Amino acid sequence: MVSYLTEALVEQGHDVTLFASGDSQTSAKLEAFWPQALRLDPTIRDVMAPHMLLLEEVRRRADEFDVLHFHIDYYPFSLFARQPVPFLTTLHGRLDLPELQPIFNTFKDVPVVSISDNQRIPLPQANWLQTVYHGLPEDVLKPIPNVEPGYLAFLGRVSPEKGLDRAIRIAGQAGMKLKVAAKIDKADRAYYEEVIKPLMALPHVEYIGEIGEAEKREFLGNAHALVFPIDWPEPFGLVMIEAMACGTPVIAFNRGSVPEVIENGVSGFVVEDEISAVAAVKRLHALPRAKVREAFEARFSSKVMARNYVATYEELLRQKHRTVLREVNAN
Repeated sequence: MVSYLTEALVEQGHDVTLFASGDSQTSAKLEAFWPQALRLDPTIRDVMAPHMLLLEEVRRRADEFDVLHFHIDYYPFSLFARQPVPFLTTLHGRLDLPELQPIFNTFKDVPVVSISDNQRIPLPQANWLQTVYHGLPEDVLKPIPNVEPGYLAFLGRVSPEKGLDRAIRIAGQAGMKLKVAAKIDKADRAYYEEVIKPLMALPHVEYIGEIGEAEKREFLGNAHALVFPIDWPEPFGLVMIEAMACGTPVIAFNRGSVPEVIENGVSGFVVEDEISAVAAVKRLHALPRAKVREAFEARFSSKVMARNYVATYEELLRQKHRTVLREVNAN
């Protein structure tokens, strides 16, 4: 997502410096703090050590920039709250964790951006600057012309909160084939063996394994709908807009960010349970796939995301200016 934002900002004429690994592909000015992505470097045992180097390098050069934008959770808070350059942090993860409360009680003035309004609920005390939804480049995923969809799709991790068992039941009750493109993490292996594996043997289920970015268009674009029966407060749910980019509607449970992302009756259906999800499958014919794509372009392209972030940067600078004026007048 950082790459999509960076590319869109550069395309819109902004001067962007990206602090990232040396193997990053970017149109911005790249400042490499480590030769390759940490998750791909087999020599790395402590991923926080390179992050500390990154933060120190940004601190040393902070005066070169109008705004600093972080995407590494709360790690910059203490260091950058003590310097004058305006900064903000986009919070990408779940926030309903008790250990986060003292962090945001301590750093109440640090400006943060949410990726959905629902994500904010556990931390009302945080200094929320704006909500900016994720966005994708318009050419990354496109509808398949003259498609004849033949199945429901599930794309995501095999874990209890993602609801693959519910997706299998929904497809079966709707009389539809379900294709499953899913990753099985070590932490979820026992859940897979005990709960999911027996369901995979059902005749209407096809497990195709984990897929890459290049395979998503064919997988999502040929589906009647993406089934997204989550059971946790998903902060955003990128797969929903990936499906929309392909013109594929989404049937999603009313949890977390879902009602913010899915326009009910336009880009999909927001449902409460498995029974209403089965009923929604029967109504998919009422959703023109071209309208689903239009909804994506209007709200969830990387161009829209970049424009919304620029507006957020401008608001941050205005707030900083007002703060400086108050301090000058007070003295």
